[in-house]
Amino acid sequence: MDRAFEVFRSVEQACSRFSADSELMKACLQSEIAVRISPLLYEPLHAALEMARMTEGRFDPTIGSIMEAHGFNRHYLTGGVIESRAAEHVSYQDVILDEQDRTLRLLKPIILDLGASAKGFAVDLASHELKKLDGAAGYVINAGGDLYAEGVNELELPWKVGIRHPIHLDHFIATTDISQAAVCTSGSYERKSPRTDGIHHLIVPSSKQSPNDWISCSVIAPYAMMADLYSTAAFVLGAEEGRRFIEDAELDGLLVTPGLQVVRIGGGIQ
Repeated sequence: MDRAFEVFRSVEQACSRFSADSELMKACLQSEIAVRISPLLYEPLHAALEMARMTEGRFDPTIGSIMEAHGFNRHYLTGGVIESRAAEHVSYQDVILDEQDRTLRLLKPIILDLGASAKGFAVDLASHELKKLDGAAGYVINAGGDLYAEGVNELELPWKVGIRHPIHLDHFIATTDISQAAVCTSGSYERKSPRTDGIHHLIVPSSKQSPNDWISCSVIAPYAMMADLYSTAAFVLGAEEGRRFIEDAELDGLLVTPGLQVVRIGGGIQ
């Protein structure tokens, strides 16, 4: 059990944008140099870059400096503020990962943001650790928006998971019964910019604005990192493209508009 908790601490130390001494931020200071990085950084960064390619940059992990400019630069535990230097025009195409040497090379000064992949990656690693425990027939890992359910509950049934209502936060807007799967939600209702009206933590890089076709996007996938990336991408892609993106991946989803119209994709979420 302790190893599962340690996974979260290790992934945060590797991937945090809010700590100057994280592996991520140290690497971001070394543009135009190939830097060898650990698997704890390589894997969520590789997944985020793949999603950027799939969405042609509508989702892009090089958005860190834009996030900072809108005030998303305060550490949630220490309260410390980080301010970084980055080139004005950057994209995922300015990030080079060498799969063989496991190195990262930034073609420009870039601040990377792995908010859509690192937490899900930590959930997946923690689940791997829990599976090693004797008698671990079933368990749920809930990391605040990223949830993985393994096995069955005490009634030997799949786990029933509630999807939080985006307006009435103490209620559920839907439920799902899952096992050996993750459900992750990306929403605009919790993290608002302290500096800029109308901006939340989900931002389209090209416009530097927050999309508002959806207020909440939930996706079920085999792994938490996959579910988190797809829910985030669906949100920033907007109404039609976001829905098709989930459909084309043959995943189950629940998309909610600001007017509380609910769009269900697949049959996994009731």
